[in-house]
Amino acid sequence: MSTKKPAEPSPESVARSDRRRVAAEDGARAMADAERQAIEVRKNMARLRAVREAKEAADEAVRLALPTPAPKKRSKKPAR
Repeated sequence: MSTKKPAEPSPESVARSDRRRVAAEDGARAMADAERQAIEVRKNMARLRAVREAKEAADEAVRLALPTPAPKKRSKKPAR
């Protein structure tokens, strides 16, 4: 028996290498898409955080500008 490789690859090996190449390309594309999505999510989170902090600051400013309400006096319960 000869242990030499044939000069031309078999159709099965060509198909296998094509499947591997396509899978590698799909994997790279999926990784790039996932990274792009993660970047978009982080940008949106930063935007929402800025909006929330601005709202909280505005609410605090309004709260400080209003006079503090006087505490209500407790009424006595009527005797039974």
